[in-house]
Amino acid sequence: MTLRRLRHPALLVPVLAAALFLVLGAGSAAQEEDPPGRPGGDLVAQGRELFVVGCSSCHGLDGEGVRAPDGADRGPSLEDSGEAAAYYYLTTGRMPLASSEEIPQRKEPAYEPHEIAALVAYVGTLGDGPDVPDVDAATGDLSLGGELFRDNCQACHSATGAGGALSYGRAAPSLGQATPTQVGAAMRIGPGQMPVFGRDALDDAEVDAIARYVRYLEDPDDRGGIALGRLGPIPEGFLVWVLGMGLLLLVSYVIGKRSYHRRKAEAG
Repeated sequence: MTLRRLRHPALLVPVLAAALFLVLGAGSAAQEEDPPGRPGGDLVAQGRELFVVGCSSCHGLDGEGVRAPDGADRGPSLEDSGEAAAYYYLTTGRMPLASSEEIPQRKEPAYEPHEIAALVAYVGTLGDGPDVPDVDAATGDLSLGGELFRDNCQACHSATGAGGALSYGRAAPSLGQATPTQVGAAMRIGPGQMPVFGRDALDDAEVDAIARYVRYLEDPDDRGGIALGRLGPIPEGFLVWVLGMGLLLLVSYVIGKRSYHRRKAEAG
């Protein structure tokens, strides 16, 4: 179509405007699509970039692990760690570490949530490890969760989830800040000295139940009197025994002193 054949030249203006709008819109969409380092992009590619910068010095460029010159492991292999391990360690701030000899402790995460999602996606491609569990604590059976917690978790984390001492200078962490997904991920990967609880040991419904009970421990129904800090039965019993014996000794002392002064007054 040419201007000479166009019966209504005025119609050319909106046609050209519409074409220009489509071209600019497509260019703008191309610029905004999958921006690097932002949510919505290629998570695996973003995760690898972050991994190479922040994790490869200890875990290797492809997650194969790194050995120090003396033969010791600077960082373990992540080839079969799975998304669950990356999620647990990154969301709890236990990784990355300033030194490979440092014991991982819970702290504020070093990465933003979308960066953690990218790293989790990348680590998940390194092998056949467990996925991030889909934990629904709201649907968990609280009574069953309490039974399972006492059978499987109480020995290390204490009856109240406050944590406790382990061997070799390690300690089971407090569960007070743990989210349901972090609880489920820890059970599936067994971080540190914690055993791995696969689906053959605890199925998804049982994990939901334990996660709900852990949440319940944050504000339990204290039946039977003062909570005493919820330190557990042994330290609480010891505290009551010490206070009770101290009170009995004080009462005995007061009674004995009064009797002594009464006898002295009668004798005088």
